[in-house]
Amino acid sequence: MTYEAVIGLEIHVQLNAATKLFCDCPNRPGDEPNRNICPVCLWLPGAFPHLSGQALEKAVLACLALNCTIQRQSAFDQKVYYYPDLPKGYQLSQHHKPLAKNGWVDIVAEDGRLKRLRIHHIHLEEDVAKLVHETEGRTPISLVDFNRAGTPLIEIVSEPDMRSSHDAMEYVKALRAQLRYTGCAECSLDQGTLRVDANISLRPAGTDVFNTKVEVKNMNSIRNVGDAIAYEITRQTSCLEKGEPIVLHTRLWDPEKRVTTAMRAKFEGPCVPDPSVAHIVVDDAWCDAIRRQLPEMPAQKAARFTATFGLNPEEASAMSAERDIAEFFEAVVVCGPPPRKAAGWIGSHLMPVLKERNLALGATHLGAERFAALLDALEKQQINHQAARQVLVQLVDSPVSLAQILENGDFGQICDSTDLETLIERVLAAHPADVRDYRNGNAKVEGFLMGQVMKASRGKANPGRVRQLLAQQLAK
Repeated sequence: MTYEAVIGLEIHVQLNAATKLFCDCPNRPGDEPNRNICPVCLWLPGAFPHLSGQALEKAVLACLALNCTIQRQSAFDQKVYYYPDLPKGYQLSQHHKPLAKNGWVDIVAEDGRLKRLRIHHIHLEEDVAKLVHETEGRTPISLVDFNRAGTPLIEIVSEPDMRSSHDAMEYVKALRAQLRYTGCAECSLDQGTLRVDANISLRPAGTDVFNTKVEVKNMNSIRNVGDAIAYEITRQTSCLEKGEPIVLHTRLWDPEKRVTTAMRAKFEGPCVPDPSVAHIVVDDAWCDAIRRQLPEMPAQKAARFTATFGLNPEEASAMSAERDIAEFFEAVVVCGPPPRKAAGWIGSHLMPVLKERNLALGATHLGAERFAALLDALEKQQINHQAARQVLVQLVDSPVSLAQILENGDFGQICDSTDLETLIERVLAAHPADVRDYRNGNAKVEGFLMGQVMKASRGKANPGRVRQLLAQQLAK
């Protein structure tokens, strides 16, 4: 029998509001344990929560960015469950009356066509504390850090519209890009400000039934999301083929062993209305004011880049994927470089440098004018491609001017015909057998000889001029 996967994602996103959701404690991930706490986020008896207006605004902005309909009235419930990271025994969440419903994001499916993936609802909730597992002597212990307790979260619950790991990965990418554009969240999987849970089930292909699902947690990269889902589809297929039942439970993804492992039975506690937090009532005027804060979103920006700058769809998508890169690209183009050349250098050379250093563009010394000046020097053949790549790294790492880098680093390009002819003659004299091979019809040898000339010039020769002069010498 052929099976079809039915996949839905539940994504928790930590909002970057200045304070926690129900108190005035700072919302600062990474601070020393238990520094940002008060009776409210410690959940002490008698402490009274009050909703953060900034967190609500950021949540609504996120919902609008994901094409959701904001509900006129939403409310908090007590979601009851018992774990050491939640000592009061319940979490304040919006179960019965969520903040927003009926959103969507578009992705490019595996067949290249546009596919719309629906969002069922988005609700606000407080985060729980963090368990820290250590070993004291030979005794394992667990500690609780309450800094994270009460952090404002939105949970984005998709419809079960995904059918493959590709769908799920593209959904997370699209959703992450939309939210980062708004500035309401950092959405870092590795730092835990975006967390993905996947619900996966299988059904006979061609049917529309919903079978028992399995939840998978602990996926801290988009690649891990795809790998975990692909593994779980294979595992469940094997179970069904053996006649083994699929049991509702939660599993963890092990990125080292690349397998999912059973964690616990799936527990669904009761959710009862909370009397301590007032209902949220949203009117049209306030919602419209938040909507006006939405920036031009990635798909709109990509379409404009194609129409205005002549980028192809792949280039436009790369330049619009992150807001800081998109704004940098436009600022560079204003300085004069051809748009496609700027896009090519940003995508092929600058972004790998940033990734290698794990840096955001704003944390570097590279501004649009410095980058444009580098491309201008390359266009005027003051430096060659290889030297430009080395200079780019220095522009990212150092505030030193381009002129100083070029002067101090001896990056100037050799363009003089006499100097280049001398280099070429020296190389040809050192490789007489290769010269004979070329003249006997082996055209591939020209590339080897070209490489030897560039090596002899320490990468400083003008490649175009070398190619021209080398062809003339070999034709003699």
